[in-house]
Amino acid sequence: MKNALITGSTKGMGRAIAIAFANEGLNVAICSRNEKELLQFKNELLAANPGVQVFAQVADGSNKTQLRDFASAAQQQLGFIDVVVNNLGMFTPTSILDDAEDTFEKQLNTNLIPTYELYRFFGKTMAAAHKGHFFNICSVASLNPVVQAGSYSITKYALLGLTKLMRLEMQDHGVKVTAIIPGSTLTDSWKDAVVDKNTMVLPEDIASAIINIYRMSPGANVDEMIIKPAPGQL
Repeated sequence: MKNALITGSTKGMGRAIAIAFANEGLNVAICSRNEKELLQFKNELLAANPGVQVFAQVADGSNKTQLRDFASAAQQQLGFIDVVVNNLGMFTPTSILDDAEDTFEKQLNTNLIPTYELYRFFGKTMAAAHKGHFFNICSVASLNPVVQAGSYSITKYALLGLTKLMRLEMQDHGVKVTAIIPGSTLTDSWKDAVVDKNTMVLPEDIASAIINIYRMSPGANVDEMIIKPAPGQL
């Protein structure tokens, strides 16, 4: 049985992706800072598909030590990690000149560095095995900067650049790397806004796209997939 590790696992896109992989028959490794939410979600996944294993560990993915401890423990518990979904992220809607002193650092530690660290942790193992798939959740802000979210845009630009570099490093080793580039998606980033869900991308749409890419033949890699709201960006 194959194994998938998902960061930012208990809410929004990460939650939908974890459910999709469990339904696909993969064991899943999930983490969250909130132990109660994490254990509740673990039970939901096991109830949805009793045939899979769910490894859950309390961890702050923006903390390098906790992130690496989670990755190591998941590998030890489940075995070879076939899929890594770098979903952890945060959105701060301020222009750069209005950023707090720690805004940029927090977003680097959440939106970019965890993907770098998990690539370094799992990349050589995947390359040696000539299999595996990294999915990095980028943003349309990776393509067109959002002035009202300057630091976020910078980190997402960097994440897309890292993804391209990962793909080039891995393509001779049979390891796939895909950038998922969502537009306005109904996650907690919009919890204080009044929106019509029928005008937005849903987390389940992102999960569906990832599963269908995962199902492709060994010789096919989706470099980038852009998923925007049908009526246009909000």
